Amino acid sequence: MNINIVAVGSIKEKFFKDAVSEYAKRLSRYVKLNIIEVKDEKTPAMASALEEEKIKEVEAERILSKLTNSYVVALTIDGKKYSSEELAKRMEKYDILSKGNLSFIIGGSLGLHKSVIDRADEKLSFSEMTFPHQLMRVILLEQIYRAYRIRNNEPYHK
Repeated sequence: MNINIVAVGSIKEKFFKDAVSEYAKRLSRYVKLNIIEVKDEKTPAMASALEEEKIKEVEAERILSKLTNSYVVALTIDGKKYSSEELAKRMEKYDILSKGNLSFIIGGSLGLHKSVIDRADEKLSFSEMTFPHQLMRVILLEQIYRAYRIRNNEPYHK
């Protein structure tokens, strides 16, 4: 299975980079992981709603260009929530639905444009809370790794 993490922006903090690298290494025994970063747009202080919409639109074009032949799961606050065990079962379904090519989308600081959400095959939420996109990448990778451990009846932290 190919799993793509398409994320707006890059990770600058070493501790986040280290965590992403660690989970990528752990996941390598289960999947082929691709982390695809698209450039984020600077948001001016006191940006208007129109300016924010335009920024999301530009970022959306970059995201959408990376989604060829993929089952797409957009991370949004209003998406479906799963327990870790339920996500492990859902990952089994993703194997079938994705035909081997699954993409998770993490938006930038303003979230995802409607065009990305419309393109998504489903929406996934980890919480009602908002997380920085760098941290969300680590959380997502950890939960995917946990899902594969559960699926393979391997020990995992409960």
